[in-house]
Amino acid sequence: MTTLRSLLFNLANFVWSLVMHVVCLPLLLAPAAWVWKAAHLWIDGTLFLLRVICGLGCREIGLEHFPKGPAIIAAKHQSAWETLFLSRRLNRPAFILKRELLMIPLFGWFLRKTGMIAVDRTGKAAALKQMVRDAGAAFAAGRQIIIFPEGTRVAPGTHRPYQPGIAALYSQLNVPVVPVALNSGLYWSRQAFTKKPGRILIEYLPPIPPGLGRKAFMAELEARLEPAAQRLLTGL
Repeated sequence: MTTLRSLLFNLANFVWSLVMHVVCLPLLLAPAAWVWKAAHLWIDGTLFLLRVICGLGCREIGLEHFPKGPAIIAAKHQSAWETLFLSRRLNRPAFILKRELLMIPLFGWFLRKTGMIAVDRTGKAAALKQMVRDAGAAFAAGRQIIIFPEGTRVAPGTHRPYQPGIAALYSQLNVPVVPVALNSGLYWSRQAFTKKPGRILIEYLPPIPPGLGRKAFMAELEARLEPAAQRLLTGL
């Protein structure tokens, strides 16, 4: 049954996404606010299909720590789900993402229009400086920043070294960092056809205030985020 539901979802979501991307092409000439409205509609439709067809919903924990002002959201990354959910849950956030995503026809064009922060992962120090400048501009426009510290999707229960981008943002932007743990990979894993029914848990952890040294910050972020992510694997 799970395989059949996943097949139906993948087909329905492919059609829904294709129609939305094609129909909304003229919006690339409109203000970015219009594109965001269309993006919210597309995300709402995708999450609706996921909920109705696959029986997959979510539960938020730690809402008292949910960022309402300027903040960097440092989230675990296990599936495509959190990119959709956080895009909708926050106020037009700016994701830190790899530059290659901007090259995807249609989808990449909309990413560029909504002001996502693309990073050339081969650019090293110059790329980090540009990322910080772009993030500063996003903050000036009243947006929040979302970054995945490990730099890529990582399977539940595993861990990769945190990349220097999160430390650069923290040290230069002087705003709190909100760690976000989740267990989405238990239900929608990387490059997986199957979407399992259940309830994804996403937890907002106490923010790390600005002012720590680089090493102290990285140690604190990992000490908060990794145990929380492991705990969510067993459910609550």
